[in-house]
Amino acid sequence: MYEIKNRSEILFLYDIQNANPNGDPNDENKPRIDEETGNNIVTDVRLKRTIRDYIQEQSKEYDIFVREVIYDKEGHIQDAKLRASDYLPEDKEQLKKMPAEEQKQYIAKMILEKCIDVRLFGATIPLDLKVDDGGKTKSVTSSITWTGPVQFKMGRSLHPVKIQHIKGTGAFASGDKSTKKTFREEYVVPYSLIAFHGVVNENAAKHTSLKAADIKLLKKAIWNGTKGLISRSKFGQMPRLLLFVNYKQPDFFIGDLDNLIGLKSNNDIRPEQLRKPEDYRIDMSQLLDQINKHKDKIEYIEYIADDRMSFVYDGKEIELKKLEMFIKISL
Repeated sequence: MYEIKNRSEILFLYDIQNANPNGDPNDENKPRIDEETGNNIVTDVRLKRTIRDYIQEQSKEYDIFVREVIYDKEGHIQDAKLRASDYLPEDKEQLKKMPAEEQKQYIAKMILEKCIDVRLFGATIPLDLKVDDGGKTKSVTSSITWTGPVQFKMGRSLHPVKIQHIKGTGAFASGDKSTKKTFREEYVVPYSLIAFHGVVNENAAKHTSLKAADIKLLKKAIWNGTKGLISRSKFGQMPRLLLFVNYKQPDFFIGDLDNLIGLKSNNDIRPEQLRKPEDYRIDMSQLLDQINKHKDKIEYIEYIADDRMSFVYDGKEIELKKLEMFIKISL
């Protein structure tokens, strides 16, 4: 029996202050910016990393496939092929008797049983299998591919931002016997409110054996994982809104939820001058109109919102807890 029967859509807002939400390694690690609009961009890979790291740190019953694993005293890191081999039988005699296809099926079964990130996001995993060929060891290459049921678009800020270039001095000398300290420089955004849109696809969920418990943990990882990031470049991130729109009609979803909300500045503050949630309101008018239009196809809407956020519909302030079908998420 498949646990994920219908589609869900995700809308996630978080903000960051005086930090770098997602640096571009090809451009001096500057925050990613849409040059036409000035909006801040964050890749879906960054959000998935946040989710993976939270689950790895907080839940010992789950394994994470896509993570850094050091396999020897020299500090070498596993590649994908070596990581996949972790899921082969430890019994060498049993392994020796298994043909390549059986090894592949065994790895696939074990990864889906143990690795929640593969059940959520899918994976393409190259394999380098060792099989017995008349007393000699033969290498057989193959691969496993799963399309992830949970997918996110790239995140975008709901307003233009300006990058700040900060210079400073380091704590250590610039070289042997030097009396001068090293210099450091970094690029940050003073403030950015970023929106992510995602989908949980019930059809793909069948192929990765996605569980209801996985989705419950996903919600917790999105919210608490974002709040718990403590690296220097990410410290200062706060989750502000998480919506899960759960549908009851198969294959239906509204789509583009991130484009159905808007940011309205308070007191004529320019978008680049925004610095905190009290500087703006989130206009939910288009989103709520679409929800009302398709309410016969929606089972219920789960939400969690930061107390500092303000929401409006047709210019009037609203409370999410008073809206029809809205149920607060319990983390």
